[in-house]
Amino acid sequence: MLIKRELSEASYVEKSSRKSTSRSTNKIKNARIIKLKPVGYPIKDNSRPLIVEIVDEKLFEIYAKEQWIGSIVEINDYLFDQRLIPDYAFRVVYTEPKGRVKITENTRILIENEYPLPPYIIRVEEKISFEDIIGQDEAKRKCKIVLEYLKNPKRFGEFPPKNILFHGPPGTGKTSMAKALASNANVTMLMIRATDLIGEYVGDAARKIHELYKIARAKKPCIIFIDEFDAIALDRRFQALRGDVSEIVNAILSEMDGLRNEDGIVTIAATNNISLLDVAIRNRFEIEIEFKMPDEKERYKILKHYCDKLPLEVKANLYELAKLTEGLSPREIKEKIIKEAFHIAISENSSYIKQEHFIKALKLLKRDINNVHYLYR
Repeated sequence: MLIKRELSEASYVEKSSRKSTSRSTNKIKNARIIKLKPVGYPIKDNSRPLIVEIVDEKLFEIYAKEQWIGSIVEINDYLFDQRLIPDYAFRVVYTEPKGRVKITENTRILIENEYPLPPYIIRVEEKISFEDIIGQDEAKRKCKIVLEYLKNPKRFGEFPPKNILFHGPPGTGKTSMAKALASNANVTMLMIRATDLIGEYVGDAARKIHELYKIARAKKPCIIFIDEFDAIALDRRFQALRGDVSEIVNAILSEMDGLRNEDGIVTIAATNNISLLDVAIRNRFEIEIEFKMPDEKERYKILKHYCDKLPLEVKANLYELAKLTEGLSPREIKEKIIKEAFHIAISENSSYIKQEHFIKALKLLKRDINNVHYLYR
């Protein structure tokens, strides 16, 4: 079954090898190649998975021809399955030759492996190098093992680094390190927040997890990054805070155990407080990588790195600022000090960023921190 894109004209047409079109057929050529993209169901139905994984493209081609041979299509038309997965839509994204073509026995039917992502899954495409992450030398060293696995999964045999736990204070570079891994390995990174996994209905959370890993298998090699992991993996001592999240945890552990060594799929979970994690869950991760707060030398490098990127000249003592920013994370230095100093300079119509602008930014941050401490005392 085929449906045209111009729904506003109600141009619904069904074609087969036994039915002719009302249009002139002398301009229609036989298709040498048709490329389809799985796009899902026209109506949302939580009982059916949005993502369909094509595990054997040759077999799918035979299956597709049996029901769509004789159909006349062009780019942006939709073909609907009416057999195994009724009403599931595939969009035509490429034809050879161009224009309106007819699917024949000799047509190659290809699948584009770009599956639509549900709103709770973020595909991270930001390119970051390990040099962009200042400090964290031990974390980088351990991550190089993961990088080698993503590049060549078969090399590791029965000992792959598939399940990794990032832990450390907020803003120390856990997410950036995962992005750097994906960038350097040239693989897809799928990011999800643990809080977004908690569903409204029974079974909703498990469905999201299984869908996440199904997408990862379709895009392998791939990194799955689960942020705020402690939201669902709290120790049983904190059961009142944790709530009923056993369904989510069981689904994640089931998927982690089900990954094959040669798949090249890495699960990275990140937490700000590893001591809160359930011991049984923590033990399922083969590698733990700690992220630490920067020392004075690293804080100077962070200040220098981002100040060099500012659109205004900086006339300040960065060595002195490195001492004054003790206890701040790389993210706080960038967002709360450097960025704020730049904004203060702009607001004062200054042609450059002075030391006093940084000092004002520091005072504002410390005031905000003190206010937070006051509220929670």
